[in-house]
Amino acid sequence: MVPVVYRPEYLTYDFGPQHPFSPQRLAMLVELLEELDPAWGPVAAVQARREDVLTVHAERFVRRVEAASQGAPPDDLDEYGLGTSDTPVFPGMDAAARWLVGGTLTGARLVSGGTARRVLQLGGGLHHAQFDRASGFCVYNDLAVAIHHFLEAGMRVLYVDVDVHHGDGVQWIFYKDPRVLTLSLHESGRYLFPGTGGVFELGQGGGTGYSWNLPLEPYTGDACYLEGFERVFEKALAWFLPDVILVQAGADAHFLDPLADLMLTTRAYERIFTRILEGAEQYTEGRVLFTLGGGYSFDAAVRVWALLYFLLKEQRLPERLPEGWRSRWGQRLGQTLGAELHDTHGPPLVPRRPEIERYNRSNVDRLLDVVSKYLTPG
Repeated sequence: MVPVVYRPEYLTYDFGPQHPFSPQRLAMLVELLEELDPAWGPVAAVQARREDVLTVHAERFVRRVEAASQGAPPDDLDEYGLGTSDTPVFPGMDAAARWLVGGTLTGARLVSGGTARRVLQLGGGLHHAQFDRASGFCVYNDLAVAIHHFLEAGMRVLYVDVDVHHGDGVQWIFYKDPRVLTLSLHESGRYLFPGTGGVFELGQGGGTGYSWNLPLEPYTGDACYLEGFERVFEKALAWFLPDVILVQAGADAHFLDPLADLMLTTRAYERIFTRILEGAEQYTEGRVLFTLGGGYSFDAAVRVWALLYFLLKEQRLPERLPEGWRSRWGQRLGQTLGAELHDTHGPPLVPRRPEIERYNRSNVDRLLDVVSKYLTPG
C-alpha cells in the first residue's frame, strides 16, 4: 500500500481569490483522483503542533504568525516576510500552515516508522519559508520539519527539489549540516525568484559540499533537463548514500506555467518521478516521501500530480480524464482542460537552443567538479 496523506483542512491555506497559490488546485486534484481511482482513501494528516514548527523556526517568528492569524498583526510584520503581496496575512493562517506541516510530518513518520516505504503528501512543499521569515507563498517550512524528524530518527536525507524556483528555505536551514544533501534544479536565479541557487552555493562548515544547485536557462526543454537531472541525481545517490529521499514535486517547470519559463512536458515529469523511484529502490530500500509544491497552470499542475499519484501506486494511467470533471472545472476556471494526463501537444518552439544546452551542460560539469572536492564516493 502507498499511503496518500490528506485533510480537507489543507484548503484553508488560502491567500485570497487573486493569489496564484490557490487551494482550488488541490480541490481540483482531489476530485479528479476520487473519480479516477475507486480505491481512493487517504490517510488523515495530523496537524503539526507548535513544538513541531519550532524545530526549524524561530520563536519570535512563530509568535508573529500567531498574532497576525488572530487579527492582531504586530507593526514589524514585513521584517518577517508577512503581509506582503506574496505572503499576505489571512485569519487562521497559523492553523492552516500547521495542517500542511502536519501532513508532511505524518508522511515522514510513516516512512521512518517502517509503516510505508513510499508516501505521497497531497499538499505541502513550502520550500521558501526561512528560519525566521515567510517567503514566496510559504509560511512554515513543512519540508524542513520533516527533514528534522528524519534526522532525529538517525536517517541521512537526500532532498530533491524539482520546483522551477530554487528551494532556498530548505537549503539555508540545513546549510551547515552534512546529514542532509539538498539538490535543487530550477530556473536560474538571474531571471526568477528568489534570485539564489547558484552552483557555488555549496554549504558552510561541516555542510560544505552538501548543497547542490543546478540553475537552468529559460526555455530549457525535456531532453536537456533530463540529461542534467540524470547526471546529478545519480551522483548524489552514489556519493551521499541516503537513507531516505524527500521530494518537492513542484509542477511549475511545465511549459504551460505562467510564472516561469522552463519548457517541460508531462513526459519529462514521468521520467523524473520514475527515476527517483528507481533510485529509492536502489539506495534507500524504497524509502521516499513526495510532497506537492508550486504549479500555477491549474490544468498542467493537476495532471502532473495525478500522474505522480498513479506512478507511486504502480497503477495503469487512465486513458482519458472524466468528461464531467473536465466540464465542471473548465466552467469554473473559464478554460478548456486537457483530456488526458499527458500533454496532447508540446511547448512552443524554443529559441537559442544551442546556447541553452551549452550553458546547462557547463553548469552540470561545474557542479560535479566542485562538489567532488568535498565528498568521497560511496
